[in-house]
Amino acid sequence: MRRVRFDSAAVARQKHMNSQLRPFAVKSVLLVDADDQVHSLLSTVFNPGDWAIQHAPDNATALAMARVRAFDLILTSEKTSGREDLELLRKIRTLRPHTRLIILTNESAPADVIDAMRQRAFSYFSPPFSMDALADMIQKAVEEPCWDDGIEIISATPEWIRLWARCDRKTAERVLQFFNEIADLPEPEKSAVGMAFREMLLNAIEHGGGLDPTKYVEISYVRARHMVTCQINDPGPGFTLDEIPHAAIANPADDPVRHVGYREAQGMRPGGFGVLLAQKLVYQLIYGQDGNEVLLVKYLDPDRLRAA
Repeated sequence: MRRVRFDSAAVARQKHMNSQLRPFAVKSVLLVDADDQVHSLLSTVFNPGDWAIQHAPDNATALAMARVRAFDLILTSEKTSGREDLELLRKIRTLRPHTRLIILTNESAPADVIDAMRQRAFSYFSPPFSMDALADMIQKAVEEPCWDDGIEIISATPEWIRLWARCDRKTAERVLQFFNEIADLPEPEKSAVGMAFREMLLNAIEHGGGLDPTKYVEISYVRARHMVTCQINDPGPGFTLDEIPHAAIANPADDPVRHVGYREAQGMRPGGFGVLLAQKLVYQLIYGQDGNEVLLVKYLDPDRLRAA
């Protein structure tokens, strides 16, 4: 019987050729009148072999292009107003209900941001904003398989917003960016409220919601004339501050870093300073009876309000 020689190298080469010839889906992004800085940013975020970047000179052209084909991501232009981009978003979502659209705009108002949330924009940026923050949000948009049910508005005006947010970190980051746009506050109050809100929201999602995407936290934000409050209710069983060994707030005076060892032993991520940090940034941090409700209170400086 004739013996057939087995050439493993030839088989490997053939497999490699087959994998190269196998078709794959190229994802697409549409940029509306993007400036050089945004275009350069996207070239670093997207792999040219996996993404096809197309351009539209204005919103009308972008809408016409979206009628013909579906885009995995659309970024509007900084040169248009938030109101114009919202109109584009409404029209596109009647055609493509799950289109991921990030609004970049040079003119914004809290009411426009709220409408963008209602219309399920993925995110919203107006100047000043960092390119790093935009790049991070774009990365979340292209990685998130299921996103547009993560934020549900219960009721909203620029002064009082109530919503549900899904218990995952990517949804938390989207909520934080929307609230950064909505918060019409002078500095440094805006940064202080934003940082405290971030810490408490992540705590609620991680510890109260257990990072379970089937669960939601409820958020209520009130902007009064000289005060801001933010309440977060999580679905967890609650706690008391002396029963959370993973947090710095529970450390004894003679062992200020005890929680670090506990977190390492439990395999938890580094951190645990959220409550302590939030207490330093706002006027008062108030917990409900069961510990699964927290209220942040921040008074605003009248002089900075008049100057703003």
